Amino acid sequence: MPILGFSSHFLFHLPKPISLPPLTCYRNKGDVNSFHEQRLEDNKNDDMSKSLSHDDKNVKHDNIWQLFKEAQQNILYLNNQRLSAIEELNKTKKEKQSLLDKIKTLEAEKHETADNLSICSELLLRIDSMVLGSVINPAEASNFRSLVLSHKLSVADIFNVISHKRDSDLLRELRHFSDQSKKNGFHVIHICTEMTPLVSRGSVASYVTGISRALQRKGHLAEVILPKYTCLNLDEVQGLREVNVEAYSYFNGQLHGNKIWTGVVYGIGITLIEPLDYSSFFSREMIYGYPDDFERFSYFCRASLDYIVKCGKQPDILHLHNWETAIVGPLFWDIFVNKGLGGTRILLTCHDFNSQGIEKPNKLALCGLDPSSLHRPDRLQDNTNTQFINILKGGVVYSNRVVIMSSIHPKHSIVRNLSHELKPTLNDHEDKLTLAPYGFEKTTWDSSTDYFLPENFNAENINGKAVCKVALLQRLGLSEHSSIILVGCNFPEGADIDEKKMKDVVLNTKQHVQFIFMETSERPTLNQALESLQKELKDDDNIKFVRAYDEALSHLLFAGSDIILCRSFLDPTDETPLKALRYGAAPIAIGPEAHTNRVISFDRNFIHHDQEATKYSKLINNTFGNMSLDLAIDEIRSNPSKWKQRIMDAMAHDLSWDGECYEVHVAAYSAIKNM
Repeated sequence: MPILGFSSHFLFHLPKPISLPPLTCYRNKGDVNSFHEQRLEDNKNDDMSKSLSHDDKNVKHDNIWQLFKEAQQNILYLNNQRLSAIEELNKTKKEKQSLLDKIKTLEAEKHETADNLSICSELLLRIDSMVLGSVINPAEASNFRSLVLSHKLSVADIFNVISHKRDSDLLRELRHFSDQSKKNGFHVIHICTEMTPLVSRGSVASYVTGISRALQRKGHLAEVILPKYTCLNLDEVQGLREVNVEAYSYFNGQLHGNKIWTGVVYGIGITLIEPLDYSSFFSREMIYGYPDDFERFSYFCRASLDYIVKCGKQPDILHLHNWETAIVGPLFWDIFVNKGLGGTRILLTCHDFNSQGIEKPNKLALCGLDPSSLHRPDRLQDNTNTQFINILKGGVVYSNRVVIMSSIHPKHSIVRNLSHELKPTLNDHEDKLTLAPYGFEKTTWDSSTDYFLPENFNAENINGKAVCKVALLQRLGLSEHSSIILVGCNFPEGADIDEKKMKDVVLNTKQHVQFIFMETSERPTLNQALESLQKELKDDDNIKFVRAYDEALSHLLFAGSDIILCRSFLDPTDETPLKALRYGAAPIAIGPEAHTNRVISFDRNFIHHDQEATKYSKLINNTFGNMSLDLAIDEIRSNPSKWKQRIMDAMAHDLSWDGECYEVHVAAYSAIKNM
């Protein structure tokens, strides 16, 4: 059989030596006798020469044959190697194609869900614009909204193209489709000052988006009303359009026009209010921190309520956030409840009590409130500076329910130690207070479905985590020895690093431990800290620095690490501990709580108030909250089976927005809706 172009005939049939006739030299007349003796001598020499030549040729023949034999063996070996390589390449191509198909399927499912929500939200916003334009009346609009909410999938199929339809065509289709269905879910409108990804300055932004997406996934309707800041990031807004009607609102004794913009973000309908006469209110560099913040946000709150009434909306819940929109509570009950909002209730979320909105009472008149009736101890009068009013206090007093956002601290600890001068008011309204933890977006961060991972895993089957660890080590060129513990460090954007503390942690525990530092921020302070650490540890083969953010690698870092270092368990904007637990990594704090041997720093009797603490707080307190890095490493090595069970138990908790946070909010909505 021919092998790589060499003929078997060529290998096994070498040409035989060719015999030539003896040369004869003739004299004149052809006489050869005189040369007889010479010929004999020549013949004798020829025989000897032939004998030697034959031996040499035999040797050469053997050598050539040996070379060809070795060449044949080498060629056979190379051919086998080539076939193996081709087989491996084909296998890799199949695995790659399988992964691509999986990604496409997941993205298609995600896109389809997002599209359905976007279509419903866009349709609802078009209904609002038809009310503003007097195309339909508020009562009919309310029926249409109920229809959309109770038939989301059918509506998405029928009204898949909305933006190019005229109001008359859309109205005809709505009336044809209408069957006066009864609404099942809650209709919640957030009146707020932040929302991810449009504008984010703190914990409010991610919370508004997170809880709204969770509500919509469970069949409720969530909308968001925001000021139209000039600094808004509108890249993620679908179908952004200006409603071709001016909406008027009351402020400082007269009506003022506003531009209304609508769009959809992550399937959530958003409304942006842009003042015409007070355009400077929201065209500034910062969101907060100005002397006229009360004027700015009270204008926005009044305009939001005027817009809701103008549209004929009848939400179940008006959801307010911090002091900036807490004034909606007094406005609602004193002015708007009798304008078609009799079935609406108020829920206030407090993310912290550090800023409460302390103002002079006369400023309440700007948005139409009566200062004399509200400047009272049982209403808005500040508990300490009685000549002032406290806007956050007014929100607590005039809300049907108050949700305090805190993942770690129990409710009684917040009221007693963190509420500042608002403690008496919170005690008086204790029956309104409920506690909820922060979450994360599990459609993006979930080890059981994450398409960035080479193999998925969950609390019931954690085997895929070992595969992810090997993939992470291979990608970064680290040793793949199974006994080495992998510690990941992925700090969120804007986080400051205690450089000295980080160095001490690495230098004291780096034996038989691998560290991966991934940068997620461009802040100079963070860059300098990591750069200094990298220079000092540059010769250590067990430490890797990733100086540019890579989304896929970030997911793999959580999935492949045994331990994830966190700055704190207290920072509501830091989702690192939540993601670590979801991906089967132990979150170990090296920030303020580290080495204090306690997570709850304000009340050592925390364990006696389990009913006032979140499930997340109990989980952290009972597992990793009081654990140092050295202790975690020791436990992994000394009792791996117990450690594995600890990790699997932690993974079983749903710490996303869809988990405890969603349950607390729906329970609060249900409680106040039935009042």
